[in-house]
Amino acid sequence: MRRRSGIPAAPLPQRDGIDPVRVRLPDDPEGAWRTVREHLVERFEGAVGAARVEEMVRGGRFLTVDGPVDDALAYRPGMYVWFHRDFAPEVPVPFGIGIVHRDERIVIADKPHFLATTPRGRHITETAVARLRRELELPALQPAHRLDRLTAGLALFVVRPEDRGAYQNLFAERRVRKEYEAIAPYDADAALPVTVRSRIVKERGVIAAREEAGEPNAESRIELVRHRGGLGRYRLLPATGRTHQLRVHMNALGLPILNDPVYPVVIEEPGPDDFSRPLQLLAKVLEFTDPVDGRERRFTTRLRLTEWESDR
Repeated sequence: MRRRSGIPAAPLPQRDGIDPVRVRLPDDPEGAWRTVREHLVERFEGAVGAARVEEMVRGGRFLTVDGPVDDALAYRPGMYVWFHRDFAPEVPVPFGIGIVHRDERIVIADKPHFLATTPRGRHITETAVARLRRELELPALQPAHRLDRLTAGLALFVVRPEDRGAYQNLFAERRVRKEYEAIAPYDADAALPVTVRSRIVKERGVIAAREEAGEPNAESRIELVRHRGGLGRYRLLPATGRTHQLRVHMNALGLPILNDPVYPVVIEEPGPDDFSRPLQLLAKVLEFTDPVDGRERRFTTRLRLTEWESDR
């Protein structure tokens, strides 16, 4: 069986909701590799060590469409090889994922704080997409967008691969109305409501995003809903979707979101997550015109921000 792209279907099932890694063997004009095993050892020895790669070959962990890779399998450029990575132990996020809506095309989930949307870095199996694939028995499930790991609330997942592009384009083309809620310090002198426009830059490997001079690429509407004592409850309406945008804009107003470990000051050694102190930011509403059937869709989170529960 082949996919439409011409890439064969993986001969390995998902493991813990995670797809196998797919490797395409590169051209080898100088004949550097006689066997697939030789290439795999050279390719991955820096990541896991040659001895571990050899062990995986002996254990039948690398597969082609014709079966396991063995010591004698001849190298052939363009061949595909699949395998599962070794998953490092992960601290379970002790919160469930709520299902706000489910039909034959989409799942709207209430992602809890601390749970990454997709596998990345040290968060692989403890991610929303991996959990939902397992819990809902939907192995083809994919996210249409990414919600920051520390932010809770609504996330849209697509059930069928053929529909994913249509829903991803909604977010890429800014055709989704998103409303967030945040708890932050109250400042009577803050000029709200306000629309903040700035240029936000996020460098790979750097925890915090920053604002810099130049053409704005991020826009957020900030409104105060109410205040109580020294805290305010805010409605945040992002027109764009830059990384950490709402956190950066709130901090720029002198209103850093409660329990934020990055803004205004990066915690240098955060250590394990403190599940008792979630970032007080919640993706509250998603609204869009369904790209498949043209229906108007509106979904509201069932989650609540802990710092304001007693005021609901």
